[in-house]
Amino acid sequence: MATATPAVDQAAFFEWLLRMGDNTLILGHRVSEWCGHSPVLEEDIALANTALDLIGQTQFWLGLAGEVEGKGRTADNLAYLRDAAAFRNVLLVERPNGDFGKTLMRQFLFDAYHLEMLRALLASSDPRVADIAGKALKEVSYHFERSADLVIRLGDGTEESHRRMQKALDDLWPYTAEMFLDDTADEAVAAAGIARLPSALRAAWDKSVAEVLTEATLVRPEGTYQHKGGKRGIHTEHLGYILADMQFLQRAYPNSVW
Repeated sequence: MATATPAVDQAAFFEWLLRMGDNTLILGHRVSEWCGHSPVLEEDIALANTALDLIGQTQFWLGLAGEVEGKGRTADNLAYLRDAAAFRNVLLVERPNGDFGKTLMRQFLFDAYHLEMLRALLASSDPRVADIAGKALKEVSYHFERSADLVIRLGDGTEESHRRMQKALDDLWPYTAEMFLDDTADEAVAAAGIARLPSALRAAWDKSVAEVLTEATLVRPEGTYQHKGGKRGIHTEHLGYILADMQFLQRAYPNSVW
């Protein structure tokens, strides 16, 4: 099996892999909360499939993280046996679902970033990372196409749907910049050619988001304040509730199997 690029600091690589896996894990869990509660059956199925895609991607990212860490932890161990402060997802993905419009807006804003990240990872110097990106890209391309289409349809829909989509955009926008913040772990991984710096993805994200918002007749918020901390393990109270739900069975009945 191919091995990681020797030049990269393994602790930084592990940290980066946690960020990739935690983003998909937490967003996947959030989206799964709609199962059985969506406004129409078609959306119920679509959201459930999106959640399954994201959790499937999590298995690859956290599985590789366990290999790189070298302490015998599996993807399941990393998902179910870490406390909130050890998670490295951005704050955007742990935001509550809210109404259907807010869920779609959160998905769209993350999908646009996720798509650019995976495209860049196809050229990763680590063949395992490039392989995971290749598998995930097909799914995420569809996620972005679907979420962008629905944002347009609802933004440029009725007066009520437009109002709700604009409110969702205004509420979530202050959580978007964290996706593009660089730190020492990002710099180490970029220097090894494994991934591009998050900040290098911002221009493409801005362009694709602007195109969709224009077509949706939605106004990009002007505020400059941005929340951050998730990539360093500083989270909102919402993550604790997610983990209490997601980790309950493993915590109550350790090492149980089906």
